[in-house]
Amino acid sequence: MNLYNVYPLQDVVIEKALGCYVWDDQGTKYLDLYGGHAVISIGHSHPHYVKRIAEQLDKIGFYSNSVKMPLQKQLAEKLGQVSGCQGYELFLCNSGAEANENALKIASFISGRKKVIAFRKAFHGRTSGAVAATDNPKIVAPYNSGHEVTFLPFNDKEALANAISKDVAAVIIEGIQGVGGIHIPEADFLQFIAQKCKENGCYLILDEIQSGYGRSGRFFAHQYAGIKPDLVTTAKGMGNGFPIGGVLINPALKAWSGMLGTTFGGNYLACAAALAVLEVMENEKLMAQAAAVGDYLLEELRKMPQLLSVRGMGLMIGFDLPAKMKNLRQELLFKHKIFNVNAQPNTIRLLPPLTITKEEADIFLKALKSELSVG
Repeated sequence: MNLYNVYPLQDVVIEKALGCYVWDDQGTKYLDLYGGHAVISIGHSHPHYVKRIAEQLDKIGFYSNSVKMPLQKQLAEKLGQVSGCQGYELFLCNSGAEANENALKIASFISGRKKVIAFRKAFHGRTSGAVAATDNPKIVAPYNSGHEVTFLPFNDKEALANAISKDVAAVIIEGIQGVGGIHIPEADFLQFIAQKCKENGCYLILDEIQSGYGRSGRFFAHQYAGIKPDLVTTAKGMGNGFPIGGVLINPALKAWSGMLGTTFGGNYLACAAALAVLEVMENEKLMAQAAAVGDYLLEELRKMPQLLSVRGMGLMIGFDLPAKMKNLRQELLFKHKIFNVNAQPNTIRLLPPLTITKEEADIFLKALKSELSVG
């Protein structure tokens, strides 16, 4: 049997990782500014994280959600405390796509409606409802195409005002667009969406799967706008590599028992991993570190005239390149041993662990400057 080809593969086999670094099977060390697509929040193989999971596995790794699991309650309480979202309810699942799928279902169940508003260049996942709300027709199968989703321009109040109505179940928007190329919703735009949702009896879903868990410098990126969404989805950095996702449900929404279900969501190991992440984030003040190092990177990148655009918040950064430099990602990887990721052919994204230091950022900046000087 052969493996199904999911993504184009880099010719690198990673065998070991620690902090902001990974090593391949030849012993070559790489600086990781990709973080497995914003998943590695507290650094690779953090000792507290490893200990937490190992100790839990030694006790029990899995049982079904048909029994009480105190770890789930501990996780909900800790997440509320660290995120500032006390009062929300937490539904645990296994991935970002699942989180968005369930958030859309909650909005539809409670409103009794089916129409959804999303935004151009959005990416919300590959399950049926989530992929329908993703602005990429190449990944939408005919089976997924029956959903009623309207895509609007980003940061366009007039378009939203014209599209929203009392037959819309939800508006879904990313805290910062990731796959779309690091595009940030303006604070007053998010406030406007929240207002229009309230006026029309529909629900605001904030997809914080990539932009959440401290990556923006705040726990959730939407918190810069001072709003309290009806539903917040999270995953990626939540488990630092262990599969886990969640939906935070505003207490104003009354989600009834039996509306949602999951076999693996909130299992013992996932909760142990997620608790370890929150403990490390809190103890090592990683949100402040993400803000400080992110500001430094943005400042230095904006000094480079060859870059066409630099944008981002915290450690979620993107910049555009001239067309002739479309191979920069590969040069950084194979010549300078720095992992990064592109969103579009000429857009580079930086999504490093929140533990990255200024000194490690300088390694990247030096390599980038050398490539720009010859580009």
